[in-house]
Amino acid sequence: MSQSALPLSPAAPLSDGLAPVSLRELAPWTLFLGTLGLLLLFFVGVDQGAVSVPSGSFVHELTHDGRHLLGYPCH
Repeated sequence: MSQSALPLSPAAPLSDGLAPVSLRELAPWTLFLGTLGLLLLFFVGVDQGAVSVPSGSFVHELTHDGRHLLGYPCH
């Protein structure tokens, strides 16, 4: 067991190959992901079947456990 599986030389810093990202490039992605997150929160937390595409309580039953994990009362 005299041979090591890992190289003994120090690792290269992680920031060598990373280019800076400007706020102008990041803003559309932030807006998109924020909107998607709010829609997901509405889908899981608020929707009780009144505005869902499949009628009835189908969406509620699919997201039932997630609602409890997020702290929403549903009964």
